[in-house]
Amino acid sequence: MHTPTTRVARVLLADDHTLLRQGVKMMLDPQPDFTVVAEAADGAEALERISRGDIDLAILDVTMPRMTGLQVAREVSQRKLPTQMLILSMHDNEQYLFEALKAGAAGYVHKSMADRDLLNACRAAVRGEPFLYPGAMSTIIREYVQRGEAHEGDRLLTPREEEILKLIAEGHSGKEIAEMLFISPKTVERHRANLLEKLGMKDRLELTRYAIRVGLIEP
Repeated sequence: MHTPTTRVARVLLADDHTLLRQGVKMMLDPQPDFTVVAEAADGAEALERISRGDIDLAILDVTMPRMTGLQVAREVSQRKLPTQMLILSMHDNEQYLFEALKAGAAGYVHKSMADRDLLNACRAAVRGEPFLYPGAMSTIIREYVQRGEAHEGDRLLTPREEEILKLIAEGHSGKEIAEMLFISPKTVERHRANLLEKLGMKDRLELTRYAIRVGLIEP
């Protein structure tokens, strides 16, 4: 039962798997301090819903159609929208965690540990505190120190180029991408040519393989 002083955080769940959204909702709704008010099956839908306001916390899957959770987080941060974000991922990879934090997410929860960690992560995010899944910090710091400045060269593409690469890899035509992003087909083709040149690739197939490798789409 809610007390008059309970601050109920309004939550958006964004994942392309309905069963996972249902599982997270069943975990959050009985809690006195959370209520799930919206769901989204892809990143673009999630961003549109967040942009309408009244979302305190968005739980975003890393890999979703149209926009990834990381792309959504970057856009929310750039627009300075008042929504905290948690990244939920199946990837136990320090690079994803760093990308999530750089994108403005409050934390990163591994899906296999969601039943144990998610509530704590949500409460930390609503308080404006970072959350890192237990046991990750020592490994992440060690890996980060060992790699040093090498990571600075890893980000070859701009957020816009990543957005277009993802849509290309998902099989959308140049015309479809132009309509989705409200740009001209010529602009899409110019971005495509730049992607091929920047990545040293020859065709859509190689771009798709690269998109899978860097986690923009699932294989």
